[in-house]
This record gives sequence, C-alpha cells and structure tokens, in this order.
Amino acid sequence: ASVPELTDVSDEPESTFELYGPDSRRPGSYAANCILARRLAERGVRFIQLFHPDWDHHSRLRSWCTARCRDTDQASAALVRDLKQRGLLEDTLVIWGGEFGRGVAGQGKWDSPEGGRDHHPRCYTVWMAGGGVKPGMTYGTTDDFSYNVAENPVHVRDLHATVMHLMGINHEQFSYRFQGLDFRLTGVEEARVVHDILA
Repeated sequence: ASVPELTDVSDEPESTFELYGPDSRRPGSYAANCILARRLAERGVRFIQLFHPDWDHHSRLRSWCTARCRDTDQASAALVRDLKQRGLLEDTLVIWGGEFGRGVAGQGKWDSPEGGRDHHPRCYTVWMAGGGVKPGMTYGTTDDFSYNVAENPVHVRDLHATVMHLMGINHEQFSYRFQGLDFRLTGVEEARVVHDILA
C-alpha cells in the first residue's frame, strides 16, 4: 500500500535532485534509486540494497569506467550527505563495494581504447559510512601493484562479523553443528570483529 507513495518523488524539493545529480530524475537510474533508498530508510525499512549492473570492464575501461563513476559517485555521496542532514546516518550503516578487486595490469592492448582489466581476488575496496563506523579513516593497504594486502587485512568473513556486530549480533552465537563442524553466519573458519574501524 505504501509503494505508490514511496515512489512518487513529486514532493521532493529541487535541491534533492540537484544533490543527487542530473540522472536522479530518471526512474530506475542509480541516482533515482539512491533517493528511493533514503525514502525507504526514512520509513524504517531495515535492509536496502542498491546495485549498478555494469561494472565488469574487461574491455573499454577508459569509457565504461568513467561513465559508471559518473553514474554512481555523486549519487552515493549524496545519499550519505542526505542521510546525515536528516539525522538518519547515525543509525544507518552504508556499505559500498564492488564485485571484487581489479589488477593494475591491462587486459588486451593497454594503449587501445579497447583495453580493460582482469579480476583478481586478493584485494578490493569497500567503504562504509554511519552506523557506528569511524568517519574519515582508511584501514588497510595494498602493495604498490594493488595485488596483495600489505597491512591490516580484512577477510570477507571479518567484514561480515563486523557488520553483524554493528547490528547488535554476535556472529559466534549463531551457529549450528553439522557433520562435525560449527557453522556460523560467517562460515566455519574463525572470524573477527574489526574494532579499529568502530566509532
């Protein structure tokens, strides 16, 4: 029953669309969905997922990556700013991540407009805002080639444990025994909460 009211953005001031960028008036765009995410958060929706479907740039990196950043950068920053100015960021955890890492070496002819980059699973970037995370900090570094973690590694299971901790869930208490293993929400291997990033 609330969907028509939620998706009717005619009550949004012009300043909202200016904040989220020129694409924010186009229904279904990433920017428009960021506005809907804020509207969902205002209405108490607990879990909201946004995604941009076009990041797999094995070719044409110069044009495609530039266009995808244009789609997402302003709108993502606007969402955080908008949540903060409305007093929602303190209780809202924003997590932004790509599919996984990309190597610095080119795929295909690097000096060609067709050049791209291949995947690599060892390093990637996630940024978080609000919801109990320290603002304005960087945690962890890679080597000069962005290939290996050089300092403060955070495994995916550690990220999951940290996110659950921020939601008030002890990941070690949610486990069940199956075929001799204790299965937790973070998997069967040890996971840790990354306290250094918590406010």
